[in-house]
Amino acid sequence: MADGQPTVKRGRKFDQVLAGATDIFMSDGFEGASVDDIARAAGVSKATLYSYFPDKRLLFMEVAKAECLRQAEEAFDTVSMDQDVRTILTEAAWQMVSFFTSDFGQRVFRLCVAESDRFPELGREFYESGPALARQRMIEFMQAGIARGQLVIDDLPLAADQFGELCKADLFPRLVFCMDTSFNDAQKKRIVDGAVDTFMARYGS
Repeated sequence: MADGQPTVKRGRKFDQVLAGATDIFMSDGFEGASVDDIARAAGVSKATLYSYFPDKRLLFMEVAKAECLRQAEEAFDTVSMDQDVRTILTEAAWQMVSFFTSDFGQRVFRLCVAESDRFPELGREFYESGPALARQRMIEFMQAGIARGQLVIDDLPLAADQFGELCKADLFPRLVFCMDTSFNDAQKKRIVDGAVDTFMARYGS
C-alpha cells in the first residue's frame, strides 16, 4: 500500500469493478474480503483492480458511498410530499433506523472512525453522499410541512439534525459499544415512534 493519499481512477471497467466489490464486501465484510475474490467477482485482473483502486479501503468507501447514495435516494423517493407530516416523518425515521442498525451501516461507520486519522477525506465524502443527502431531504420535507401549516420551525438545519439524533436514541450507542448487534422490529418501532412524537411535540403546529 503506497504512502500518501490514494486516488480513484475512473475508466471503462470502473462500474464493473465497483459491482464486483459490492458483492464481496456485502457478503464478507471489509476484513474478510480479499482482493483476489473482488477481482474474480468483477471479472478483471488484480492489476486492473489496483489501477482503479490502489487501496482496498478506498474501494470499500467508494462502495459505501454508492450504496448509501442508492439507499438514500430509494428511501426518500418512496415518501410522498402529499402525505401528512407525521406519516412522512415516520417513514423517514424507519429508513434511518433501518440503515444505521444494518450490518452494512455498522461496517461503514466503524471503518470511517477507524480510518479517520489517516484518510479524513473519506469520512467527509461518505458524509456528503449519505447523511448530508438525508439531511437535505429532511429539510425539504419540513419545508413542505411548514407550507401546509403542520410545522413551525425557525432553524431547519438544526431541526433536521435533531430528528436524526432522535432516531439514534438507545440503539445506536448499544451498537457502537458492542452491547448488541441487531434489533427486532418492536425495538426499532419504539425509537421511531418516540422520535416522531418528540419532534412533533416540539415543532408541530
